[in-house]
Amino acid sequence: QVQLVESGGGLVQAGGSLRLSCAASGNIFSINAMRWYRQAPGKQRELVASITSGGYINYADSVKGRFTISRDNAKNTVWLQMNSLKAEDTAVYYCALGIRVWGKDWHTDYWGQGTEVTVSS
Repeated sequence: QVQLVESGGGLVQAGGSLRLSCAASGNIFSINAMRWYRQAPGKQRELVASITSGGYINYADSVKGRFTISRDNAKNTVWLQMNSLKAEDTAVYYCALGIRVWGKDWHTDYWGQGTEVTVSS
């Protein structure tokens, strides 16, 4: 009923930039929080950035000042602009959207398939 498609990952040199996108489609009534997570090899998944439906934004300390999260409610899309990338940003990045589908009274987290970001030093 709901599909999330991520794109934008790739290989980039340290100091470079990438822009990730996550677009949701399907039987969507509303979306509350949109979040980006990442998981580096051998590490736990961590929250990178989040944005509420009202536009409240939060970032992990490790990415503050370098990453920017934004959303377009009409397009059911969230982006993560990543600048000044570092080797330690290398990870698989996942989007997670709190989606309420038509006919339901609650939001459920839906996850993207993940997109790999590799930063070479």
